Amino acid sequence: MKAVEIKKGIYWVGAIDYNLRSFHGYTTPRGTTYNAYLVIDEKTTLIDTVKAPFKDELLKRVSSVVNPKEIDYLIANHVEMDHSGSASAVVEQAGDIEVICTAKGEDFLHAHYPGSTEWNIRTVGSEDTLNIGKRNLSFIPAPMLHWPDTMFTYSASDRVLFSNDGFGQHIATPRRFCDEAGDWNVFGEAQKYYANILMPYSRMAAKKLDELKGVPVDVVCPSHGVIFREKGDINRIVSLYKSWAAGESKEKAVIVYDTMYNSTEKMARAIDDGLRSMGVDTRIFNLRVSDLSDIMSEVLDAAAVIVGSSTLNNGPMPSIGGFLTYLKGLRPRGKIGFAFGSYGWGGGAVKAINQELEATGFELPVEGFQTRFVPGRDALSQSFKRGVQLANQIKRR
Repeated sequence: MKAVEIKKGIYWVGAIDYNLRSFHGYTTPRGTTYNAYLVIDEKTTLIDTVKAPFKDELLKRVSSVVNPKEIDYLIANHVEMDHSGSASAVVEQAGDIEVICTAKGEDFLHAHYPGSTEWNIRTVGSEDTLNIGKRNLSFIPAPMLHWPDTMFTYSASDRVLFSNDGFGQHIATPRRFCDEAGDWNVFGEAQKYYANILMPYSRMAAKKLDELKGVPVDVVCPSHGVIFREKGDINRIVSLYKSWAAGESKEKAVIVYDTMYNSTEKMARAIDDGLRSMGVDTRIFNLRVSDLSDIMSEVLDAAAVIVGSSTLNNGPMPSIGGFLTYLKGLRPRGKIGFAFGSYGWGGGAVKAINQELEATGFELPVEGFQTRFVPGRDALSQSFKRGVQLANQIKRR
C-alpha cells in the first residue's frame, strides 16, 4: 500500500472502503474513501486520519513515505470518526506529536477519546498559522460544514486546500484524481453528498465560498472521494456548490408517492404528464422501491416537490411520513410544494402532507387535490391540469 504524491512533498495516505453501503443514513452503493494527507517538510504533518478499522492501511501508506514516529503534527480538521478514528493509533505511533484543531475540535476529541486528555493539543483559529519549514499552513474555520468543529487547512505556497467534507463524494476508487475518474460520475456523487449532508447548512456554505473567493487554489483535497487538480474541474465543482448553496433550481419537478392499489400512482402519472406537456423536466419516485438519498439528490436542484399518498388511518402512508421528516431535516429552500392522493371513506393524507410541506418552508401555490377510491377520467383530467398549473408556477420563478 503506497502513498500517492499529489504535489511535491504532499501525499494521499488514506484508505479505500469498497464495502460501505450506508453513511449518515443514506446509501453509498459505490463505497467511499477516507482521505488523509501527509505533508513532508522540516516538520512532518498528517492532515486527518481514517476510520478506525482502516488504521493499518493508513499507517502502511504513511510508512511508504516516512516512519510514522517522525510525524510532528496531526491536524484534525474534523473529529467525526470517519476522519479521527485512527487518531489514537497515530498519536501512539508518533509519541511526541502535537494535535492541531479548533476549540470545538478539542472538546469533541475529549468526548470521543478519553485518552486524548493526555494529548498535546493546540487550538487554532482563522488568525493562526503553523510553520512546518518552507510552508506555512493556515486554518479556515468552517463551522457547521457540517459539524461545529470543522475547519479547512490551506497551504499557500502549494496552493492546496484541504477541505475536509467540503467538495466530497462517496466513491471507492484507487484513482485519486477527478481527471482520472472516467465514468465514476464524480459530480453526480458530489451532488448526492451535498444534498444529504450539507444542504441544511447552505447559508454557511454560501458564506464560506464567498470568503474563499480570493484564495488561489490549484488543488482541492476533500476527505472523501477524488481530488480536484484540473482548473476546469475545480471551477465546475465550485460553480455547482455556489448554485446549490444559493438554492438555485432548474425547471424540474420531483414527484414522490406511495400507493395502496395504484390509484395514487395513476394520479402521479397524470400530474407528470401535465408537467411534461409544458416542458418541465420531471423525476418520479415510488417510495416502495426508491432510495431517500437518491430522491434528495434530485430535490436539491428541483423547483417543485410533489408528494402523493393514499390515506391510511386519516393520514399519509408511513413511508411518506418518513420522507417528509427527512425532507424537513434537510431544509431545502425556495421550493414549491404540492400534495395529492386518493382516499376511501375519509381523507386526511393531503391535508397532513400540506401541513408538513408548509412547516418545511415550501410555497403551496396550487391547492392540493384528492379523489375518492379509483380515479376516473375526470379525476385524472384534474390531475393533469394540476400538473399544468404547477408547471406554470415553476416557469414564473
